[in-house]
Amino acid sequence: MPVPLFQVDAFASSFFTGNPAAVCLLDEPAEAGWMQAVAAEMNLSETAFAVPRSDGSWDLRWFTPAIEIDLCGHATLATAHALWESGRALAGGTLRFHTRSGELTAEQREGWIEMDFPSVPPTEEWAPPDLIEALDVQPTHTATNGTDWLVQLRTEAEVRAVRPDIRRLATIQCRGVIVTAEADHDTPADIVSRFFAPSAGVDEDPVTGSAHCCLGPWWSERLGRSELRGLQVSARGGEVRVRVLGDRIALGGSAVTVARGELLV
Repeated sequence: MPVPLFQVDAFASSFFTGNPAAVCLLDEPAEAGWMQAVAAEMNLSETAFAVPRSDGSWDLRWFTPAIEIDLCGHATLATAHALWESGRALAGGTLRFHTRSGELTAEQREGWIEMDFPSVPPTEEWAPPDLIEALDVQPTHTATNGTDWLVQLRTEAEVRAVRPDIRRLATIQCRGVIVTAEADHDTPADIVSRFFAPSAGVDEDPVTGSAHCCLGPWWSERLGRSELRGLQVSARGGEVRVRVLGDRIALGGSAVTVARGELLV
């Protein structure tokens, strides 16, 4: 039976910016092997699979082209956008998603979609030498939350200039590496970042919502503010609005649908 399929640019206000995700809206659960094959076929950083529950909430899973992951911001944003746009969810209501990272929610707020995610603050720790050498940078701080490494640099220009050795970076035992700095005064953001996850099948992720669950508490402490504007300075680029709420993080962004169709397999 055909499966509705959307391609959505998340954390984007115009086409071909932000982070593209595929969204499959299923009627019933599917086998993990099939979902992984679909994600490999889509060949985007993440493909989301949503299945409705009888109480109006949704089961949600995310796959890169190589693996299933525990948390994904942009594909959750894309899923919420697709559900509202297709009429499968009522505008103005709160969407609830059951995931490997617990229950996540999404709601429409002043033209944005705001999601409630867990905070995953990092602890300062020396990064492996291979990681720093693969990035070819001189960090001011490094930290880890057990999932990702965070590498802080001195300036926005240094973040933009990073050209990592992707093969070497793929050998580091972590989901991904966040490279970040405080934004320049003339940049319309508080912080800038990039995210590399070659071991998960994604050399550089264009905009990474889940990385801001780490960036939010890190920079909130250093800048003395609970509300931040994050700009991911990949080639496509995108803005993530962050509100630090204790052990939770509110992530805000917009999305646009690029394509609609059906999976025939």
